[in-house]
Amino acid sequence: MPLMMISIVLDSAQGVLVGVSRGCGWQQLAAMTNLVVFYLVGMPLAILFTFKLKFYSKSVVLPLVICSVAPFPLHDLLAYLLVNVLGLGLAGASTAVSVTLWVSCLMLLAYVLLSEKFSETWRGFSADAFKYMLPTVKLATPSAIMVCHLELWAFELLVLIAGLLPNPTVDTPLIAMCSSTEAIICMISVGFSAAVSTRVANEIGAGNVDRVRNAVSVTMKLSVFLAISFVLLLGFGHNLWASLFSRSSTIVSEYAAITPLMMISIVLDSAQGVLAGVSRGCGWQHLAAMTNLVVFYLVGMPLAILFTFKLKFYSKSLWAGLICGVTCQACSLLVITVRTKWSKLMEIMQEEKANYVA
Repeated sequence: MPLMMISIVLDSAQGVLVGVSRGCGWQQLAAMTNLVVFYLVGMPLAILFTFKLKFYSKSVVLPLVICSVAPFPLHDLLAYLLVNVLGLGLAGASTAVSVTLWVSCLMLLAYVLLSEKFSETWRGFSADAFKYMLPTVKLATPSAIMVCHLELWAFELLVLIAGLLPNPTVDTPLIAMCSSTEAIICMISVGFSAAVSTRVANEIGAGNVDRVRNAVSVTMKLSVFLAISFVLLLGFGHNLWASLFSRSSTIVSEYAAITPLMMISIVLDSAQGVLAGVSRGCGWQHLAAMTNLVVFYLVGMPLAILFTFKLKFYSKSLWAGLICGVTCQACSLLVITVRTKWSKLMEIMQEEKANYVA
C-alpha cells in the first residue's frame, strides 16, 4: 500500500508533465523519455536490483562483482557503435545501457539456477513469495524513501534552484557537475553501505556482538579512507576533471572555487552512507528516513535557499546548505549508532525471531 500510494502520486505527476510536453509540442521528447525510463532502463534495473539484494543476503559477493564487471566492455562497444557510428543519439545510448543491464540480469539468473549456494533458498516461482509481502513492503518503503527519494531529490533540487540564479548558464551546469561528481564518488560508500547493512543484520541474527562492532568500525574506516583519497585527487586535479564535463573556462574556474566545499561534502557523505547502512541492518529504516527528511528539507534546503537568495552567495551557498544537511545527518546517525546497546538489541531480536522475516 505505501509503495502503491507513492506510485499513484508519481504517476499523476508524470501524467501532468506529459500533458505539458504535448502542449509545448514535445511529443517526441516525451515518448523517448517514457521509452528510456520505463522499458529500456527501468525494467532491467528493477530486476537487477532484486537479484543484488538476494546475493547480499547470502553474502555472495564475488559472482555479483563478476556479473557486474563482465558486461562493461560490451556496454562501451555498443555505446560507441550505436551513438558514434550509427548516430542514434539518446536512443542508442539508452539501448546500450538496456542491453548491458539485461546481460547482467541473465548472468545472475543463470548463477542462481545453477549454483548450489541457492539450491535451498530458491526452487523456482511459487505463490509462497507473496506470503511475506506486507512485512517486506513495510520494511522496504522507508528504506527506498530514505535512499532514493529524500537524498537524491535534494541533489536534483539544487540543480533546479541553480536555474533561478542570476547566471543560470554557468550555475546550472556547475551544480550539475558537482552532483554528478558526488554521485560517482559516493558509489563507493553505497557499496560499503550495502555490505555493512547485510553484515550487521547477519551478525545480529547470529548473536555476535563483537563482530557487529568490528564490521561497523572496519567499514567506516575503509569508506572514509577511500573518500579522503579521492578528495585529494579531486583537489589536485579538479581542472582536469571539470574539463571532462565542459570546455568553458568560466565553468572550469567556478568549479575550482567550489571544489573545497565538495571535498567536505564527499567525506561527510561517505561516513553517513555507512551509518545509514548500519541503520538498515538494524531495521531502523523508519528512524533513518525521518532523519533524512528533517536534515535535508528542514535544515539543508532552507539554509541553501537562505544563503543563496538572502545573503547572495549564489552557487557556493547551494552546496554550503547541502553540507549543513549532510553534517546534521551524519551526526544524528553517529549518535544513534554510538548509543546503540547491541546486546539488548540482540536479545530483542531473539525474542521476536519467530516473527522476524530475514
